[in-house]
Amino acid sequence: MKRLHARDKLKHAPQKPASVFRRGACFSLPWRVKLACHRGLVAGMMAGCLLLSATAFAQVDNSNQKVEELERRIVALRKLLTDWGGLTRYGSENAELPKLKPGEDRVVFLGDQVTENWGRGDSQFFPGKPYLNRGIAGQTTPQMLVRFQQDVVALKPKVVVIQGGANDLAAVMGPMTEGTMAENFMSMVELAKANGIRVVLASITPVCDCFTKQTGLRPQGKIIGLNGWIKEYAAKSDSVYLDYYAALVNGRNLKKELTVDGLVPNDAGYSAMAPIAEKAIADALARHALAKP
Repeated sequence: MKRLHARDKLKHAPQKPASVFRRGACFSLPWRVKLACHRGLVAGMMAGCLLLSATAFAQVDNSNQKVEELERRIVALRKLLTDWGGLTRYGSENAELPKLKPGEDRVVFLGDQVTENWGRGDSQFFPGKPYLNRGIAGQTTPQMLVRFQQDVVALKPKVVVIQGGANDLAAVMGPMTEGTMAENFMSMVELAKANGIRVVLASITPVCDCFTKQTGLRPQGKIIGLNGWIKEYAAKSDSVYLDYYAALVNGRNLKKELTVDGLVPNDAGYSAMAPIAEKAIADALARHALAKP
C-alpha cells in the first residue's frame, strides 16, 4: 500500500466550509457575540468597523469578560454617534437647578476627565460652594464648544473655569491642529464675555508613564507649548490663568503620588489643585466686581 507524504495528506483531507466568510462575520460565533455583532450594525459604519476588529479578538478568547467589554464599547460608540457633543449628559441636572440666590457666586467648571472625576473619590468637589462640575471624560475642545451654551451660559454663572485640550493632543476624535484648538478656546471665551461671564483658563495638566503609557499620546513638549499659548491668550483676553500644571509637575512628569493612571489626578492631586482654583476664581470675581458700572 502506497504511503502518502504529509503534503499529499493535506491535499486529500476534507476541507471545512468557510462559513464565516460565506454567511457573514457573525454567523459562526457564540450567541452573545452574535448579538453584540448585530447591535453594532445598528450604530452605523463606525460601529461596524469597531465590531469587525473586536469580533476577531473575541474569536480568540470567547470569555464572558471579553464579550461584555465589546458590548460596552458598542454602547459607548452608539452614544457618541447619537450625541457627539454630550448635550444629554447634564441636561436633567441643568433643568433641576434651583434659581440663583441674591449675591450667589455660581461657578461652572467645564472640562474633560480631569474635571469630571473631581469629587468622585474622598476629595470632595468644593463642598458648600455654589460650584457646578460639568466635565465629560474623553471630550475635546470642539465638543466643549458645542455644549457651552447649554452647560455654561444658560446656567448664568459669574465665572467659568475652562479646562481642556489634553484629548485634542491625543487625537481622541481625530487629528486636531494647534490652530483649531486655539480657535475653540477663543470662541468659548468670547461666548462667555458676551454674556457677562468672567473666564478662568486652566492649563493642561502634566502626564507621566507611571502606570499607563501617556506621553506617546500626549507629548510633554506639546503640553508645555499649548500651556504657553493658553497663558498668553489669558492675558490678552483679560482672563485669569489657572496653572494646574505647576501644582502637579516634577520636571516634565505628573507626580506619581498625585495620579491614578498617569493622566487623571487622585485625591491628593485634586487637593493640590483646589486652593489654586479657589484663588483664580477669587481673582475673576474681583474683576467681575470692578467691571460693574
